[in-house]
Amino acid sequence: MKPVGSKSPDRSTPLLPTSYSLLPIFLLFLALGAHQLSLPGLHYDEAKEAGLNAMQLLTGQPVTAFRDATVALGPWRLPLMVQDYIGALNVYLAIPFLALGGVNVVALRWLPLLTGGLTLLLTWRVARLLGGPLAAHVAALLLAVSPTFVFWSRQGIFVTNLTALFFMASLLTGLRWWRKGRPADLYLTALFWGLGLYAKLLFLWAIGAMLVTAAVARLLPPVRRKPPAPFAFFAPFVSFVSFVLFLLPLLPLIIFNLQTGGTLASVLGNLGESYYGVNNRAYIPNLAVRLGQLWPLLRGDHFWYLGGIFANPWAPYLAAGTVLLGIGLGFRTRRWAHLLPVALLLLIVAQSAFTVSDLFITHYALAVPLIPLAAGLVVGAAGRLGTGRVRRMLVAVPLLMALLWAGGDLRTTVRYHQALARTGGHSAHSSAVYDLAAVLEENAAGPVVALDWGIDAPVRFLTVGRVAPREVFGYEHLDRPDPGFAEWVRPFLEDPSTLYVAHTPGDTVFRGRVEALETLAAERGMQLQEVGRVAERSLRPLFLIYRVTGPASPPIPMESCDEYCQWKHHQSTGGP
Repeated sequence: MKPVGSKSPDRSTPLLPTSYSLLPIFLLFLALGAHQLSLPGLHYDEAKEAGLNAMQLLTGQPVTAFRDATVALGPWRLPLMVQDYIGALNVYLAIPFLALGGVNVVALRWLPLLTGGLTLLLTWRVARLLGGPLAAHVAALLLAVSPTFVFWSRQGIFVTNLTALFFMASLLTGLRWWRKGRPADLYLTALFWGLGLYAKLLFLWAIGAMLVTAAVARLLPPVRRKPPAPFAFFAPFVSFVSFVLFLLPLLPLIIFNLQTGGTLASVLGNLGESYYGVNNRAYIPNLAVRLGQLWPLLRGDHFWYLGGIFANPWAPYLAAGTVLLGIGLGFRTRRWAHLLPVALLLLIVAQSAFTVSDLFITHYALAVPLIPLAAGLVVGAAGRLGTGRVRRMLVAVPLLMALLWAGGDLRTTVRYHQALARTGGHSAHSSAVYDLAAVLEENAAGPVVALDWGIDAPVRFLTVGRVAPREVFGYEHLDRPDPGFAEWVRPFLEDPSTLYVAHTPGDTVFRGRVEALETLAAERGMQLQEVGRVAERSLRPLFLIYRVTGPASPPIPMESCDEYCQWKHHQSTGGP
C-alpha cells in the first residue's frame, strides 16, 4: 500500500534538474574559440566575403562589390552577394563588430565565434526538446569541445557557419510547429530557411533533408496521438505569410540575378562538371568521397594548416557505437525521434554529392551540430528506460561513451592550439599575410599587382584600403593565364614602381602567371626581378615580390617588419 501523497515513478523524470546551468559549457567553448583569435592568418574568403566590404562601408570607401552588383541606399552602394552562391549577410553583420573593435582580424572573427555560440545554444535547445536536459548537456558538451566546430567557428566566415545557425534555428521552430501547430513557429521556420538559403545556396541540403524527414514522419504510426498539425500549412493565409517570409531574405539574391544572372549561370554552367573539375554525373564515386569525409570530420585530423595533424582516434568508433545503440533503443521502444539527427545527416550527405565547386569538407559546417545532437539524444533515450538503478545502468553506457569522446576531442583541440602558437598557420591560412601587408604598406610607392588568388582581399582589409592590389591573373583557367592577361598587365609594365606579388610555386593556385609576366617583360627588353620574400614562422617562403626593371634593382628594405620578421626575411633569402 502506497503512503498517502506518494507518487508513482515517472520514467520521464530527467536525470539532471532542468535548472542545471549550461553556462560552464558555453564558457568552455568561448575560451577554446577566443584563445589567440588572430591565428591562423586571415584567409582570403574571410576578407572577401565579409571583412573587406564591411570595412569599406564603415569607412566610406568605394565598395568593391562582387560582379559590381549593388543597390543604392542614400550615399551607400550595398553589395548584394559576395559569390554567385553566397549572400552578403556576413558583410552587414560584421559592421557593428568592426565599429566596436576596430578594423582588425580579432574584431572580425568575433562575429563567427558568437555565431558558433548561438548555434551551440540552439543545439542544446533542440536536444532538450527531443530528449530532455541530460541529452541537451551531452550534446552541448560534445559540440563545445569538437575541434571541427571550434576551429570552423573561429574562421566561420570562411565556412559560412551562419548556415549551421539557421539550420538549428529552423529545426527548433519546425519541431515546435510539428508538435503544437502554431503558425508563428511555421513563420519563423520559413524565415530561417530563407536566411539560410541567402547565406549560402547549399542550405538547400538542409531544407531538403527536413522536408523528407517530415514526409516520412507523416507515414509512421504515431506512438500516442496524431501530431496536430502540419495541415495548418494549407490554410491560405498561413501559406501566404510563410511564402512571403521565405522570399523576403532572398530579395537580394533575386535582384542580383536580375542584374547579372550570376547564380543561374554558376549552377547551370556546372551541372555536368564543376569549376574545379568534379564530375557531377559520377554520383556514386562522389558519394563515396562524401561518406569518407565523415571520418576526418569526426577525428578532427583535417586541420593540417594549423601546424600539425592531430586526431581523436576513437571518435568515429564511439559515434558508430552510439548510432547502433540508438537503433537498438528504437526497436526496443518503438520510438525513433532520437535518430532524427542521423537521418538528417545522411540525407544531407546524399545531396552533397553534387556540387558547383568541389567536394570540400568545409561544406559539412552546415551539418556539424547534428553529430553531437545525435549522441545526446541517444543518451536521453537510454535515460527514459527503466527506473531507479536499472535506469542509471542503462544510461551509463552511452554517457560514458560520450564523455570519452568529449575528452579525446578536448585534447585534440588543445594540441591544435599549441601547434598554432608555434606555426601561425600554413599556406592560405598563414600569419605571413600580416607581414606581407606590413611590407607592402611600407614599400609600395606605386601600384600593387596580385598574380595569384589569396592576396588582394586580405591585404586591402589589413591595411584598411591603403594598399589595394589589383588582381590580373584571371579566374578562367587554373593552369594557364586567361587570354586577356597580357592586356591587363600592359598598363602596369609602363610604371617601374609597380610591385607584383605571387606565391611560391608549391602554394600557387592559378599557375603560369609569373612565367607569362616574365615573358612579357623580356619582349620589352626588361626583366622580372625578385626583390623580396615573406616567409612563414617556419621560415618557409610563402610570398614572392617582384619588379619589372631594366637593370637590376635593389631589394625591398624590410624596415616595416619587426626584428623577428627581418630575421625571417634574411634567413629565407640567404642574407646575413
